[in-house]
Amino acid sequence: MSLPYAEPYKIKMTEQIYRSTQEEREQWIKEAKYNLFKLKSSQVYIDLLTDSGTGAMSDKQWAEMMLGDESYAGASSYYKMKDAVKNIFGFDYFLPAHQGRAAENVLFSAMIKEGDIVPGNSHFDTTKGHIEFRKAKAVDCTIDEAFDTTLNHPFKGNIDLNKLENVLKNNPKEKIPLIIVTITNNSSGGQPVSLQNMKGVKYLADKYGIPVFYDSARFAENAYFIKIREEAYKNKTIKEIVKEMYKYADGMTMSSKKDAVVNMGGFSAMRDENLYKKASVYNIMFEGFITYGGMSGRDMNALAQGLYENTEFEALEARIKQVEYLGNKLIEAGIPVQHPIGGHAVFIDAKKFLPQISKEEYIAQTVAVELYIVGGIRGVEIGTVLADRDPITRKNRYPELELVRLAIPRKTYTNSHMDYVAAVCKKIYDTRHEAKHGLRITYEAPIMRHFTAEFEKIK
Repeated sequence: MSLPYAEPYKIKMTEQIYRSTQEEREQWIKEAKYNLFKLKSSQVYIDLLTDSGTGAMSDKQWAEMMLGDESYAGASSYYKMKDAVKNIFGFDYFLPAHQGRAAENVLFSAMIKEGDIVPGNSHFDTTKGHIEFRKAKAVDCTIDEAFDTTLNHPFKGNIDLNKLENVLKNNPKEKIPLIIVTITNNSSGGQPVSLQNMKGVKYLADKYGIPVFYDSARFAENAYFIKIREEAYKNKTIKEIVKEMYKYADGMTMSSKKDAVVNMGGFSAMRDENLYKKASVYNIMFEGFITYGGMSGRDMNALAQGLYENTEFEALEARIKQVEYLGNKLIEAGIPVQHPIGGHAVFIDAKKFLPQISKEEYIAQTVAVELYIVGGIRGVEIGTVLADRDPITRKNRYPELELVRLAIPRKTYTNSHMDYVAAVCKKIYDTRHEAKHGLRITYEAPIMRHFTAEFEKIK
């Protein structure tokens, strides 16, 4: 008889959470203008808004925080982090930043200009925002299979090499500053990119003389999927796979709040010394001196330790199995989700969940609000609200996927919490036909509107 799976850690501290009533939640979400970002954390029972900076750090990471060197320049914590970046990813040059979007701001300030074109695989919100803020254009080259949520493709995060080559072939080289590969691909459902695809992207990039950069927030989860789904790498360690992955990149940005399991921190890294020097100017302007970049020494220590710990198979297996556990519960209940289950979240297919609601009424946001009202669960919309308006026409962009992301923080909730989430989802799904209308926007910012937009229910 095979034994059941058990996590490779034990819980050392707990935090009390308040179980509110539905009446309270109806009032709170109305006061928050039906934007889940505007809720107080104390008003949320199970918070699946993001897995960014919300995980539980290990005892060794907490110990490293006590050793943090807070010197302004040349702190030992900087060199500890620099060594971790070199050992794990292989890059000689790196710049710390307070989080991933800050690293993008620094790097893109040095690389992207007005009129440029940046191909990639479903650029995430901040990535696209930074590109379009500079009056450049993000071009999605994700494989078509990613947009069929019923299809079990092992690497839905892959770039379509024909789409990519069309972009590279039909635009001047000087208009394409870089190719961005997001691993795992968040916008298509936390889906991984295969190493074979990374090699193919790098081959085309070298052919046309364009550098490749990885958006690396969940690089370790991507390596886990390569190990279990790509035959050639099944006997490799996670660290060996990561080394192989980054052989095909010229640089990277990372929000370390995900796969380094820290509350705050990020960085950019690159091989080109000239790019490093150019980006350093912006790092000093926007973030801080190049040896701290907006981070405290204690956070750099915790980040370095987290990189080493979370590139071990056991740590990743425990995390991804919990995501899979929730995904399977929803599938058993008949709830439409993105297949296969991603690495950091379960993504509900809102179009199939509420097919009677028109796309103009923000289907995924409507489902996400109902999850909160019924069960106190805070997820996030990955759909039309996040897709924002076209920067030229100012018309809504309607993406092929309307998803509600339930992102699970690392080592934070138990499977009993996942059972509760599944039960709430089923309760709403069983009464889905009662929904007649969705939401309308009453206020929105000119870019990255989803963080602060305000809505009202359509009567």
